Amino acid sequence: MARYTGPRVRISRRFGVPIFGPSKYLERRNYGPGVHGPKSRRKTTDYGLGLIEKQKLRYYYGLMEKQFRGVYEKALKRRGVTGEQMLQILETRLDNVVFHLGFGTTRAAARQMVCHGHITVNGKKVNVPSAALRVNDAIIVKAHNVSRQLATKNLELSTSRAVPDWLSLNKEELKGVVMRIPTRDEINPIANEQTVVEFYSR
Repeated sequence: MARYTGPRVRISRRFGVPIFGPSKYLERRNYGPGVHGPKSRRKTTDYGLGLIEKQKLRYYYGLMEKQFRGVYEKALKRRGVTGEQMLQILETRLDNVVFHLGFGTTRAAARQMVCHGHITVNGKKVNVPSAALRVNDAIIVKAHNVSRQLATKNLELSTSRAVPDWLSLNKEELKGVVMRIPTRDEINPIANEQTVVEFYSR
C-alpha cells in the first residue's frame, strides 16, 4: 500500500506544526520552506485553510489522499458528528493503536511492524495497518523472538509517551486492549476536523 516517503521536516515547516514528531530543525526555522519562506505574506483563502487542515491530518496519520477520502465517506455514513467520527476511525486504526501502545516509536514504524506480521489481533495475525479495531480487541506482539525483541526495544524508547486512557497496556505480556472508543477531547487532534469536513462537503 502506498505511503508518503518524501521530506518530513519540510512538510512540518509548511504547516508550522511538528506533524512527524518533535524536531529541533523546526524550532530553529519556524517559517515555511524555500527561499521565500521567511517573508511570505500570501493571504490564505477559505479553500486554502480547509486544504491545510486536511493535509495536516492526512500526513499526521500517514494516509494517502484516496485513503483519507475513504475515511471521510465512512464517517459520513455513521451517526453522530462527522468530524468526531472521522477522528475516531483514524485513532482506532491498528497502526495508530500500535504506536500509542509504544510497540512502534513512530506511526511509520508501527505501520511497518504491522505490515511485517509482528502483530496479532485477538490471536490472529493481521498485516493490514488500516484494520479497524473495536472495544475489547486485544493487540499482542507475535510470540517470536525477533518480534518481541523489537517491541521491547521500542517500548523502552517510548517511555516518555503516556498510553492513552482508552487503551490498557501489559508490558510483560506485550499486550494492549482497546477499553473504549476515544472521545474528541482525548484525541486532541492536530488539526480542526470540522474545517476538514467542510472542505470535503463543498
